[in-house]
Amino acid sequence: MTETLSFPALTETAVILTDTQREEVAMLAGELAGAASGVVDSAGWLAAARAASVRLPRQLLASVREFRHDAGPEGALLIRNLPVPGELPATPVRPGSVQRTATTAAGAVTMVMLQLGEVIAYRSEKSGALVQDVVPVPGQERQQSNAGSVRLHMHTENAFHRNRPDHVGLLCVRADPTGDARLCTASVRRALPLLSREARRTLSEERFLTEAPPSFGGSGSAPPPAHAVLRGVPEDPDVLVDFASTHPLDNGARRAMEELRAAFERTTHALDLAAGDLAVVDNRLTVHGRTSFTPRYDGTDRWLHRVYAVADHRRSRVDRQDGGSVLD
Repeated sequence: MTETLSFPALTETAVILTDTQREEVAMLAGELAGAASGVVDSAGWLAAARAASVRLPRQLLASVREFRHDAGPEGALLIRNLPVPGELPATPVRPGSVQRTATTAAGAVTMVMLQLGEVIAYRSEKSGALVQDVVPVPGQERQQSNAGSVRLHMHTENAFHRNRPDHVGLLCVRADPTGDARLCTASVRRALPLLSREARRTLSEERFLTEAPPSFGGSGSAPPPAHAVLRGVPEDPDVLVDFASTHPLDNGARRAMEELRAAFERTTHALDLAAGDLAVVDNRLTVHGRTSFTPRYDGTDRWLHRVYAVADHRRSRVDRQDGGSVLD
């Protein structure tokens, strides 16, 4: 069984769509199913989704815009009652599963994320698909990845990459039948007051390395540059860390990183996502992970759609061939 963790901040302040609003989103997603032959990764479909996103229900648009302006103390937003199909196929079990064809859920999550910035993907991850499946995969249970089912360590998404996503959206299309798999988040805004002055100073210095996973060329690639874990203004910094792949360069850095880990553990929330729940994480302020669970591999396992967004699309132009949405 998983740890007993609370998640008051997101559930109490969640944006809960009415059934009428849910149907409005479903209608827009239905229109997208016919755009550009319903090919999610095409420029034409993405342009249609961008245009449709401004027609989302007013309450939803206002909440997403406010979150984009200031992600608040938790750095996460929960949107409930988004449309997902009532009848789903079996949860995928193959490695690298993605959504190439427009569905109600794929359209809904993409439209919301486009109100936070531009949607991106990475060529070496999930074959560059814009809408990715997060599902357990047989034989990969112990991996520190979206395909695993052991506890996933808290991390900044793609912490090693110079053009990380600013926001990560996770839409639940099928809930975990065991109730054990929970999304965990922890904000640096909550953790910072728990850190000693020495730890803050050390974490703000370039005394840490974060390795790329093998799928991104981690093995045999050039050594990553040293970086700080806390970046920006000292009183309200960004955080850049992956507790599975960030390595301190000295004993002082190791102690500071352990202090940060403890602070995150004290401020971690966990959420059992239900179908139609979209959790959006500000990847600059908040780390996320997952509790452990036991997959059944019978077609009923937990199934999420993951979509990335960046606030400054121009920043990543050097990594995007032909100006598209996929980064190298």
